[in-house]
Amino acid sequence: MSTTPQSADAEFDVVVIGGGPAGSTLAALLAKRGRKVLVLDRERFPRYHIGESLIPGFMRPMEELGLVERLEARGFEKKYGGTLVWGAQKIPWGFSFVEGGPYKYSYHVRRADLDAMILDRARELGAHVVEEATVKDVIEEDGRVVGVSYTLRGSDAPTQVRAALVVDASGQARVIGRKLSEIHWHDDMRNVAVWTYFDNTGRLPGDERSNILIEGLEKGWFWGIPIDAGTMSVGFVTASSAAAASDESLPELFNSQLERSTELKKLLSGARQSAGFRSARDWSYTCEKFSGPGWALVGDAAAFVDPLFSTGVALATLAASALSKVVDSILETPEIEEAALARYATAYRSFFDEIRTFVGKFYDRTKHKEFYWDQAQTIVDPQRVRDPRADFVTLISGLSGRHPLFHISVDDLVLDEALDEAIAS
Repeated sequence: MSTTPQSADAEFDVVVIGGGPAGSTLAALLAKRGRKVLVLDRERFPRYHIGESLIPGFMRPMEELGLVERLEARGFEKKYGGTLVWGAQKIPWGFSFVEGGPYKYSYHVRRADLDAMILDRARELGAHVVEEATVKDVIEEDGRVVGVSYTLRGSDAPTQVRAALVVDASGQARVIGRKLSEIHWHDDMRNVAVWTYFDNTGRLPGDERSNILIEGLEKGWFWGIPIDAGTMSVGFVTASSAAAASDESLPELFNSQLERSTELKKLLSGARQSAGFRSARDWSYTCEKFSGPGWALVGDAAAFVDPLFSTGVALATLAASALSKVVDSILETPEIEEAALARYATAYRSFFDEIRTFVGKFYDRTKHKEFYWDQAQTIVDPQRVRDPRADFVTLISGLSGRHPLFHISVDDLVLDEALDEAIAS
């Protein structure tokens, strides 16, 4: 790309803040359509990130990016379903992704490797990527975002770049969201997680060997993700209020609760902890606005839901795919911007709310599995055409195929604008 971002008058079609899965997917798909895109990320890739278990909805945008063969070749652990110790009966039960849609598996990954792969694909397709670039502010003119100001690591000299649209994909940093939108926190999901890694771990039996394990306890729940041969990501999630009231530190809470587990404790009986503890808190939120004049939010910058079903990366990349189509149309016909972004925001919010609503109901661990299946069917299949178990798998796979987010189109807005221009002339 000939444009040099360090030039003070550098201009792009789109500036994307953040090179994680949402930002790199959006940038790659826009570059694939011939748009001039700049990606700014404050880190140097590959970089560590939590969120190693993926759901099949993630495979849709990866097909668009032409990355399925690379995912296969990379040797990531295939994830065919999940095993749960959850609900009124403390008996393990499970699901298989093949029951809920066209993709029979997704992957468990080391996010450093996955995220670098998607960002590299954006480069290949023509996006300009600048790493170790911290966005300091958005540039506004007459109430419209027209660019950003950023600095490179080790330099205090700001660089300004302008664009027809700026997209915030900065994750929980929410660079634009913090400035131009209120944040709504979901108080029923104010949780804290503490996690680490173990080597020499066991596996679930038979066909469940690569399943994610989700085990509910009285004070919270554990995840167990078999990342690769012998290595497992293990985390404990509990209410922030419960953690604050506890006499135990988060690592102490992790260890004491692990002793109360059943299936997870078996898998870790001969294992060795191979990393320190990390923690995060207060995840679940939704920005009041997903877009505005000259800007849009995508991925965790827009909303995030509790990680119970590992929906984060799939929601982010699916939304980025939808937004790429909308932004491409806006660049072609700028007059439709407000209506087109509103359509994107409505579809994205609705899809996110489906997942959040279901996760909220699933947190009631006093029910039987049939209750959870029925709740999923109410959301994705209200006419009750299919088996409720299949609807449950469809929902937690991120594959509610009839949802507007998967079929978003602004062609009618373009036609209406063309008709108005024809009448005016």
